Amino acid sequence: MRLILVRHGQTPANVDGILESTVPGPALTSLGSEQAEQLVGALADQPIDALYVSTMVRTHLTAAPLLAARGLDPVERAGLREIAAGDVEGLSDDASVHQYVSTLFAWCGGDLDLRMPGAQTGREVVERFDEVVAEVEASGAENVALVSHGAIIRAWCAVRADNIDLDFVTDHYVTNTGVVVVDGSTAEGWTVTSWLGQSVSEAAAQGVSADHSPASEHLDD
Repeated sequence: MRLILVRHGQTPANVDGILESTVPGPALTSLGSEQAEQLVGALADQPIDALYVSTMVRTHLTAAPLLAARGLDPVERAGLREIAAGDVEGLSDDASVHQYVSTLFAWCGGDLDLRMPGAQTGREVVERFDEVVAEVEASGAENVALVSHGAIIRAWCAVRADNIDLDFVTDHYVTNTGVVVVDGSTAEGWTVTSWLGQSVSEAAAQGVSADHSPASEHLDD
């Protein structure tokens, strides 16, 4: 089956480089709303049998134009929510961002028992996303969009996909309304077939994502 992993549109916290993982969290900026509208055209050629969203407002608002265009109802699942920032929730200083990002990358490198200070371990985060994927597989749908969040998309792909590793996700984050396409199954394994419109090999050859800001590099919640 195919999983179409979509990051939400821009939020005020994204603009300010703030670690924001509260539920329901902020809405979209005006640019974020435009990005959500543009998803309709960006995914026009992609079959979508069902569309799942997290418990965060920003994923609902991002999915709304696509849902309307496809005549679908959203399926909300808490397992798709962003990785909780724990002790650094609401902060934007370099040390706090480093703590969050370094923990994320430790998980991507295989240290799933490490805990985000004040929040979940990597294993708990990946397994809650796994539960949603298992539900999607059991539904029998062949093409399902999951509107989620940048950090958890990177973590899940690094741990579960056979062609994505720590080095790749360190250099390639997920832009607002960026799309990551994953094909396969839990039983046979998952492969990322498209990362923001490129194959993994094309993206790797291109190098580091170009639109990081110095204060929030790698921060994509």
